[in-house]
Order: sequence, then C-alpha cells, then structure tokens
Amino acid sequence: MTLKNNDDNNYNNGYSSYDNSYNNDYNNNYYNSYNQNYNQGYNQGYGNAGNQAAYYQNTYVNQDEVTPQSYNMIIGATLLYGFVVNIIMIATCYDFVANINPVVFYVLYFGMALAGGLMVHRSDNPVISFIGYNLYVLPLGMVLTLTINMLLGYGYESMIITAFAITAIVTVVMMILGAVFPSFFLSIGSTLCISLLITVIVEIVLALLGINLGIISYIVVLIFCGYIGYDWAKANAVPKTIDNAIDSAAELYVDIIALFMRVLSILARAND
Repeated sequence: MTLKNNDDNNYNNGYSSYDNSYNNDYNNNYYNSYNQNYNQGYNQGYGNAGNQAAYYQNTYVNQDEVTPQSYNMIIGATLLYGFVVNIIMIATCYDFVANINPVVFYVLYFGMALAGGLMVHRSDNPVISFIGYNLYVLPLGMVLTLTINMLLGYGYESMIITAFAITAIVTVVMMILGAVFPSFFLSIGSTLCISLLITVIVEIVLALLGINLGIISYIVVLIFCGYIGYDWAKANAVPKTIDNAIDSAAELYVDIIALFMRVLSILARAND
C-alpha cells in the first residue's frame, strides 16, 4: 500500500510539473506573440490612419474656409460677373465675333473651353480658377453674341425674354431641390454625364445625316436641369473655400447657359 501511494504521489507530482510547464510555456508564447502582433498591427494601423488624417488636413482643412453666407455670396457674385460680361459682349462685340473666320472661331472656342476646364478643376488657387472661369465665359459669350443678335434681327425679343424667364425659374427650382435632396442629386452625377455624352453623339450623327429631331433639345434640357441640382448639391457638400466657390460657380454657369440655349432652340422651333 505504501509503495502504491508513493507511485501515485510521484505520478501526480510529475503530471503537475508537466502541466505547469506546459501552461507556462503556452501562456508565455501565446501572450507574447499575441501582444507583439497586436501592438505591431495597432501601430501600423494607427500610423496609416494618421497619414490619412494628415493628407485630409493638407487637402482640405488647411484651406481657408469662409462662412456659408460668404461662400454663397461668392458663388452668386461670380455668376453675376459672367452674365454681365456676356451682356456686354452681346451689346458691343457682334461685328467682331461675326467676322471671325469659322475655323479660328472653333479653335478659340474649344481651346479656351478646354484650358478653362483644366484651370478650374485642377487648381486650388482662386486666382487661377477665376482665370479659368473667364475662359468659359468668353467662348460661350461669343456663341450668345451671335445667337442673341440673330434673334434680335428677326424681331424675337419676346422669345429671348421668355427663354430668360424660364431659365431663371428652372434654375432656382433645381437649386432648391438640390439643397433639399442632396443625396439623390449627388448619386446621379455619373448617369447625367453618360446621358449627356450619348445625347451629344446621337445629335452629331443625326446632324451629319441631315436629320433634326426636336426631342433631342428636350432631353438636353432635362439633363441640364439635373446638372444644376447636382452641381448645387456638390457645391454645398465640398469645403466652403473661395476656390471651391469659384469652381462651383463655373460649373453652374455652364449649366445655366446650356439650359438657356436649349430653351431658346425649343422656343424658336415652336415659333417656326
């Protein structure tokens, strides 16, 4: 009996020693490995997040933001400036624009529009963006100068006033909708771009074939109505900096002028 008890005690002591050794090794290896991996992963993740935060701050926060009231006033003043320049061009520059060689006219039109687009969208400098905005205003002003003076020559003053009133009302309505439903309008930006591209291609092909479908103008009007809501929603979603205000005004200016020209086209076709 004594021998058996001794064997049992030796067995239990050996097993306990083995168990303690196993647990100590397991705990040391497991926790050391876990803590090392956790700390390494945490530090890497935290460092990446810090880099992203620094990038965000350098991109947006470091830009001087203005109050919402000042931001909207800059957009309005920039738009008003463009419209006033266009009115002056319509009143004084018809002879000059009408005598430009057609090839030179198209080169100037597309060259200035392309350069203006690059300056507006690529620059964070308000001065450069404003120069780019002017490169939108001048070529579109040339088109307006030819179109408005031609219609005035035919005695269509009332048509021009009607198109202006319709454009103003639609612009205000779409800007209100863009402010009330920003998520919806921001979600349709890609759809508007693709729709406009397809419509322009179809219109060019039909023009080459000598086919003129009036419904195209209505489709373009709907697209640019959507663009006004989209660009206004985007203007309110980006940081309220002076540069973003000018960029937003440039986009809205193009939308409004395109809408006005299409409304004029619809009214002229209805009058004919």
